[in-house]
Amino acid sequence: MAWRIDEAVTHGEIDNTVEGRTTGRIWLAGRAEPLVLSLVGDCWRDLAGTRLRFENPSPRGLEDAGALDTDQTGIVGDMTASRKNKVPTVNEEEFHRLCNTDAEIPYEWKNTLSLEWFSEINGRVVIEADCFKLEISPHEWQMDVDAEEAQKLANLNAMRDFMAQVIRRPEPSKADAKMPEELDEYAWEERLKESDRLTDAYQEVLEKYMEDANCEQKEAFVMGWDGLLDALAERHEADERGFSHDESPYGQKNEEDEDEEDDDFLEPEDDSFDAENDHPLQTKAQELAMRAMDILQSDAGPGTPAYELVSALLQVSGKLAGALNGRGSGYEPENGFVLAVLKRCLNWLNDAVGACQQLMAVEEDADQLAALAHLRSSAFEIRDQITELRRGLK
Repeated sequence: MAWRIDEAVTHGEIDNTVEGRTTGRIWLAGRAEPLVLSLVGDCWRDLAGTRLRFENPSPRGLEDAGALDTDQTGIVGDMTASRKNKVPTVNEEEFHRLCNTDAEIPYEWKNTLSLEWFSEINGRVVIEADCFKLEISPHEWQMDVDAEEAQKLANLNAMRDFMAQVIRRPEPSKADAKMPEELDEYAWEERLKESDRLTDAYQEVLEKYMEDANCEQKEAFVMGWDGLLDALAERHEADERGFSHDESPYGQKNEEDEDEEDDDFLEPEDDSFDAENDHPLQTKAQELAMRAMDILQSDAGPGTPAYELVSALLQVSGKLAGALNGRGSGYEPENGFVLAVLKRCLNWLNDAVGACQQLMAVEEDADQLAALAHLRSSAFEIRDQITELRRGLK
C-alpha cells in the first residue's frame, strides 16, 4: 500500500518550472542521501511553474526508510499546497481521556501540503502535512483551469492503475462459468487474500477521497467498479428528473415497498437490541438477498452477473448478522471489528450494484427490468445506511 513519509521528512524541494516534468529532492530523518524525484506530469495550479521548498519542524525517524529506493522515477499524483483537510484542534487521545465521551473531536479546515507520486519501484508515496514551513517561488509558467482539470484526470487514472495492481483481480476463465464445486482450504485462502487486498485498497481510496465533493464517483472509478459508476450516474440523472432514490424510471414504488423502509434503524427505542430480534439493517439485507434469489435464474454459475449479485448480497447479509445481531444478550463486539465488517460489506454492495447494472444493460423484459431496478435501489439504500452506521460508530 502507500508509503506515508510526512513524519520522517526533514526538508525538501519540488521543482515544476519545466512544463510536463516534476523533479525534486526529499531528505528523511536517519537517512543520509535524499530521495530524488523524476516524475512525468505537473503539479496542481497553485504549484505548477514554481519551486517549492518545505521544512518539517519536528521530524521523526521512519522505521522502513531504508526500503525506499533513492531513485523515485515515475508519475505525479496530486501535488498541491492548497488542499482543504479537517485538522483536529486538540490531541485525539487526550481529548477522549479527559472527556470520556464519544463526542466529535473539534477540528478546523486548513490548507494541507499534499505531495503524491507513483514510483516505478516503490509504488504510491504520499506526504500530507499541515505544519510544514513552505516557501514558494514566483510562477515561471501559468497553468490554466482546463490544463489543471486534465492533470487531475490523469492523476485519477494513475490511482486507478495503481489500485488495479494492488487488488490483482483474477482474469475470468471458462472454468468460472461451471457449477461450483466444494472449495478446498487453499482455494478459500486465495479468496480470503483477494478479499483482504480489496478491503485494504478500498480503505486507502476512502481515506484519499472521503472529503471530496465527488467522492462516490471517484472511489468507484479508482476501484474499477465501472458498473457502480454507471449506476451512480443513473441515480444522479434520476435525482435531476425528480425521482427519489427509491423510485426508478422503470417502475413506480408501491405501498408494499414503502412498508419495507425503516429509516429509524439507527435510533432504537433503547440502547440495545432484543437478543431475539435481528438488527433491522441485517433484516433488510437478508430480505434483499432472498428477493434476488427469487427473481434471478437459479442455475447461474460463478462468473456470471446473476451469480455474483446473489453471492455478494448473501455475504452482506451473513456478515451483518455476525456483527450486528444479538446485541444486548452479552455479545458486544468491539467497534473496530464492526467497522471492519461494515467496510467489507460496502465492497460487496458495490460489487452487487455493478452486477445488477450488467444485468439491466442486457435485460429486455420490462417487468424483470423493473425488478432489477428495485434491487439496485435497495442495495443503494443499504449501502447509504451502512455508511451512516460507520459514521456513528466512529
